[in-house]
Amino acid sequence: MLNSKIIRHIDTLLFAIAGYLAVYFFTKYSGVGISPDSIMYASTAESIYKHGNLITFNGTPLTFFPVFYPTVLSSSFLFGADAVKGGPVINGLLFGGVILLTGYCISRFKTPSIIYKWLVLAAILLSPALLEIYSFLWSETLFIFLTILFIPLFKKYSDSPGIKQLLLAALVAGLCCITRYAGITVIATGCLMLLFDARRSLKKRLINTLVFGATAIAPLLINLLVNYLSSGLSTGTRKPSITSFGENLHYFGVVICDWLGLTDITYAYGALLSALILVALIINFAWRVLHKDLNRYENLFLLYTIVYALFILLIATFSRFERLNSRLLSPMYVPMLIACTGWIPGAVKAIKTNNRKWATAAAVTIIAGFLYNLTLIDLKRYDDEFEYGVPGYSDDDWNTSHFINFLKQNKHMYKPGIPIYSDADEAVYFFTGGHAKLVPQKFFTADVAEFNRQTQFYLVWFNAMANTELISLTDIEKQFRVKKLYGFDEGAIYLVSKP
Repeated sequence: MLNSKIIRHIDTLLFAIAGYLAVYFFTKYSGVGISPDSIMYASTAESIYKHGNLITFNGTPLTFFPVFYPTVLSSSFLFGADAVKGGPVINGLLFGGVILLTGYCISRFKTPSIIYKWLVLAAILLSPALLEIYSFLWSETLFIFLTILFIPLFKKYSDSPGIKQLLLAALVAGLCCITRYAGITVIATGCLMLLFDARRSLKKRLINTLVFGATAIAPLLINLLVNYLSSGLSTGTRKPSITSFGENLHYFGVVICDWLGLTDITYAYGALLSALILVALIINFAWRVLHKDLNRYENLFLLYTIVYALFILLIATFSRFERLNSRLLSPMYVPMLIACTGWIPGAVKAIKTNNRKWATAAAVTIIAGFLYNLTLIDLKRYDDEFEYGVPGYSDDDWNTSHFINFLKQNKHMYKPGIPIYSDADEAVYFFTGGHAKLVPQKFFTADVAEFNRQTQFYLVWFNAMANTELISLTDIEKQFRVKKLYGFDEGAIYLVSKP
């Protein structure tokens, strides 16, 4: 006979299985989606398994990303598959795990509601943002799972304080940090919860915070030290941001509009929407601190949403990386969903019995409309990817490219001793197994100057990349004599030399 606990969570298990199957169907046609970051992860995973080191496809140590995700990917080699082939299975298990853990947490809310749990799990299962993440070979897949795993582990410590439970929660927070550097937000969330815990003396709170923080940050410090010793850089080369806080607040709001399934007409109000949500969440958390009502699952989701949102807005204001988008904000999708809706079951319960069913019907109707909109978006995306594959290096634009087929069939056409450059060095590696150097970014003037001192090199140029941060083909033609050796619609191979 099934264990009673399993029976109690059988609905959550069914949602988790559906999550695995959703990833399977989205990646069935051409496999897991591959981006430049994916190739960095996959090549490092292979290097870990075969050589026990952290060398990427371009022969340099992995520093721009932490170590844990490629380490997990390397486990796929134990089952006879590389990271790319094993990606759909790993992603499906992680997405199912996110749903399973979230359902477990919701069932332990102050006002548990099975209808609310089903609606939230459906919103996760149908989320275009999360389905995109779990269709790609990206570290967010593991990071999101670990952040959700942290919540029940920390809650267990909060309910039954003990050094073992505290260290276990700290260990998971540490793994978050060496999965993505943004994992520092998980440590901050744990430290703040410990400091705000009015049930314990100030001295005890400070000691617990110190123990938790020091244990959780240790894996990250080790990772950064290894990076520095191997490359001289702790987190790779970083440049100052070119977007202001106000701009980032706007882009943040644009992502929220997309998550809600709103049209682009609402984008103009992105900054206002972001500000309203953040202020409301901060006031909500402050109210719970003042009323000493912190030891709840809901509050962990709430505080993490606030911490991650503020962190990503500030880091994007001071450090340069891609514009705020759904991928960067995806770790807060589940926490924000719960932080913004977790009050509904309690509010409905507080309504008089005669009116409660109408309030429930209204809430369910609104959320059902939201889920219907998500379903339409998912179906359209599935229709596209069923025929062409997940966007990226595994889709048909690349798989059926004449240029790519030529590169595969002529891997040894280059003369020895002449270096090879490309505007997509990861694509050269992914499709041919060969190595090319990436042409420099415009902003790194020293690298550009060194590049311009080259006397002769091959240039493998992909027209579809159009990376405006890299020097362009026009820039190269101003400095060199460029001779086209082989040309295709998708790109060309040039022999470049000094005039």
